[in-house]
Amino acid sequence: MGEWLEATVAERIRWNDGLYSLRFQAPLPAFKAGQFVRVALDVDGERVARPYSLVNAPDETPQEIYFNVVPGGALSPRLARLEPGDTLFVHTSVTGTMTMERTPDHRHLWLFATGTALGAFLSILKTDAPWDRAERVVLCHSVRRGADLAYAETIRRLDERHGDRFDFVPLVTREAHPDALRARIPAALASGEIERRVGLELRPEDAHVMLCGNSAMIEETRERLEARGLRRHRRREPGHITVEKYH
Repeated sequence: MGEWLEATVAERIRWNDGLYSLRFQAPLPAFKAGQFVRVALDVDGERVARPYSLVNAPDETPQEIYFNVVPGGALSPRLARLEPGDTLFVHTSVTGTMTMERTPDHRHLWLFATGTALGAFLSILKTDAPWDRAERVVLCHSVRRGADLAYAETIRRLDERHGDRFDFVPLVTREAHPDALRARIPAALASGEIERRVGLELRPEDAHVMLCGNSAMIEETRERLEARGLRRHRRREPGHITVEKYH
């Protein structure tokens, strides 16, 4: 259900040749941090839509999405060409299960993202909920190249605001990059590199883990975590791992 709304582009941010953020104004209904929205353009008489996580917190405007340009794609190359004042469509049915309201009690919150899935976690971290619930928050962001690391200023502000309660671990898989681990998330968990970096052990007694990004990362990381005694969180069967498959 729901309906399409016309939105006006406020700003386009180009992080690199294939990585963009788009800010727009639309009268979206209330949503929960971590949820996603369908965004669309009319192409050759057909409305082409894709789901994108909202980067903004629920009380922030303009709304914002963060996306890769898919070469030859029907939508993303066109979104990347939009200018302030241009229009697009967003759907009122903002949805998604990766929200703080659905997590059980925990002391340590671990957030693992690949690529543009980072946006959902930034939305969550801009709210009070994770900081009211957890003593420590660890955000891990895995990308292929150093140029794919975005939102440095947002992450810096989180660090300034929350100090020792917040750790950011960048992982760059295809090249050496200052301060980044050169490993995929599952491998860095298996080797203990992430835990050594932040000085914290990831264990079922006090952790909740959120996974968002490509399917391979999610499945391999989930297997690593299950080997440690963590299990998938479900509404009727509380656990330690919340998953949102980004594609």
